[in-house]
Amino acid sequence: MSSNEHGGATLGFLGVGTMGAGMAGRLIAAGHDVAVWNRSPEPVERLVAAGARDAASVAGALEADVSFSMLANDEAALAVLTPDAIAHAAGRTHVMMASISPALSDRLTDAFAAAGARYVATPVLGRPEIAAAGQLNILAAGDPAALDDVEPYLEAMGRRVWRLADRPSVANAVKAAVNYDIIHALQAIGESVAMTERLGVDPALFTELLSSTLFGGVVYTGYGGMIARQAYFPPGFQIALGRKDLDLAAQVAEATGVRPATMPALIEVFEKALADPELRGADWSAIAEVSRRDL
Repeated sequence: MSSNEHGGATLGFLGVGTMGAGMAGRLIAAGHDVAVWNRSPEPVERLVAAGARDAASVAGALEADVSFSMLANDEAALAVLTPDAIAHAAGRTHVMMASISPALSDRLTDAFAAAGARYVATPVLGRPEIAAAGQLNILAAGDPAALDDVEPYLEAMGRRVWRLADRPSVANAVKAAVNYDIIHALQAIGESVAMTERLGVDPALFTELLSSTLFGGVVYTGYGGMIARQAYFPPGFQIALGRKDLDLAAQVAEATGVRPATMPALIEVFEKALADPELRGADWSAIAEVSRRDL
C-alpha cells in the first residue's frame, strides 16, 4: 500500500459536490493527504486551494490507500466505479458514503472483492452545513477489520459512527429507512400546517409549538421552520433526490416483505411536487406545499 511522503496513509475522495466538499474538507483540516476528483473542476480547485491534491482521474483517487465516494445516485456510482476503475483499488479499501440502493451496494461489494479490494458502506445523515461542521451521523456496515481501519477518518467527518452489520448493503437499507421516516415527518408537518394556517394560526408559531413540545429534534426544528417560512431555496436536498430515496425505501420494503400503507400516498405527493415548475427544483421539504396549495 502506498503512503505519502510523511509516512501516513493517502486518501482519495470521489465526488466533492455539495456534501462531498464538506466531508473532504474535514479530512484535509485533520491533516490528511487527500487527493480529490470530481466531474466538474471548480470544487476540486477550491479544495486544492485548501490543501488537497488533484487526483486527476477516478483511477488516481482509487489508488490511494483508502478512498471515499460521495456520488448522487446509483447511475452516478455506476458511471464512475466501472470495472476498469475498480481494478485500481486492488489491495486497498473503498468507503462508499453515498445513498445508493442496497442492490448496487451488494454488486459493488462483489466487484471490489473480485479486484482484491475491501469495500464498506457508510451513508450519512446530515445536510451540507452539517457535513462541513464534521457533525454527520455515519451509518457503517462491512467487514469489522476494514471498519476498524477507516473509523479514524469517519470520526473526522462525523459526530458518531453507528456500526450496524457486517454486510455493507445493510447500511444503505437503514439509510433508506431513516429517510422514509424523514419524508413522513415532512408530509405530516405540511398537512398539519395546512390545516392550522387555514384557521388563522401563524405557521411559525405552530411549527414552534410542535418542535418545542412533543416533536423535538432536528427534523421538526429545522424543516418545520423552513416549511413555516416557505424557505425552500437554495435547496439543501432537492425533491428529485427525495423521490430517489423514496424509491430506495420501496425497494427495501419489497426485499424484506413489508408493505408500507403510506408508500403510495407519499409517491403521489412527490410526483405532484415534481410536476409543479415552482417546486421541482426546491428543497425536499417543499413537498409540504402539495397539501398547503391543495395541488
